[in-house]
Amino acid sequence: IELRVELPGMEAKDLDVKVTAEAVSITGERRSETSAEEKGMRRSEFRYGRFQRIIPLPTRIQNDKVQAEFKNGVLCLTMPKAEEEKNKVVTVN
Repeated sequence: IELRVELPGMEAKDLDVKVTAEAVSITGERRSETSAEEKGMRRSEFRYGRFQRIIPLPTRIQNDKVQAEFKNGVLCLTMPKAEEEKNKVVTVN
């Protein structure tokens, strides 16, 4: 299973990703500060906020073999299915 999450403006150090056999939890904190000085006037803006997203998985995975990559604001998780899920057989009547 491959999961891609767009997190623009975030850095890897600001993210906490937890993977269980049934779900992925992504928690982070955004911090944005801008400052400008023009014609003797100074303007500063601060934006802070925490977020959390829990994404249920369609099948059980091997959470000890998850691979994660964070590049250009995109988190990509590669999660192999659990062995017992790969070998399920469905009989059609």
